[in-house]
Amino acid sequence: MSNKVILVILDGLNYQVGRACMGFTQALCEQGMARLYKVQCELPSMSRPLYECILTGVTPVESGIVHNHVSRNSNQQSVFSLARANGLRTAAAAYHWISELYNRTPWDAARDRHTDDESQLIQHGMFYSVDHYPDCHLFNDAEYLRRRFDPDFLLVHPMNIDDAGHKAGLDSAKYRNTTRHTDISLSEYLPRWIEAGYQILITADHGMNDDKSHGGLLSEERDVPLWVIGDAFSLMEAEPLQTDICGTLCQLLGTPHDKPLCRELLK
Repeated sequence: MSNKVILVILDGLNYQVGRACMGFTQALCEQGMARLYKVQCELPSMSRPLYECILTGVTPVESGIVHNHVSRNSNQQSVFSLARANGLRTAAAAYHWISELYNRTPWDAARDRHTDDESQLIQHGMFYSVDHYPDCHLFNDAEYLRRRFDPDFLLVHPMNIDDAGHKAGLDSAKYRNTTRHTDISLSEYLPRWIEAGYQILITADHGMNDDKSHGGLLSEERDVPLWVIGDAFSLMEAEPLQTDICGTLCQLLGTPHDKPLCRELLK
């Protein structure tokens, strides 16, 4: 199996809100082009630990990235490092913590915001450092990277849903409407990516609670969506774990790896 792959991490998206408000993405499911699965995120249900979990297949307790203020390079094999070891091209339009985990830390905006460096694990990047950076701009950044560099693996990581949750909470019009607006942005690009033959996974790191936060064990904080789109997916019953995502990505890319994966997701 050798495919070009796009991973979208919709930061802070709760499963139920994603299922109810992501109208275009759910339309793909109704048309038999995608499938939605429920995934329980690892603990603690916080951003930087779960970026590391999704991209390495390693739990926060094992990785040592156990809260958002652990600012260092990852010491695990990631989808980026495994892809690079196999000669593949990588790119990311993402929050600057991704750059700190897999490229250089601490973050230096003048050096790192726009990355074009073949020596880095993420060779081509457009990184941002404010949570209200517009999702529509972030998707434009990702599409620029896709067209300009033709990466084998592209990470797309918008932050507005999480930002809305921290400002207004889970059960709020702001959180739901921000999710709807992000789905509208996705609807502009998903058809292009599907037409171009990409295998696409859309998930979240964690959910959100009514206290305008996350980090604990509530189902609202831990239950997140995983949509899969593309002809490499079975679209059959499966129970993927968050720790399976890295290995599943590597399997799609045709990259040798020793990561756990959810074989039922794939044909």
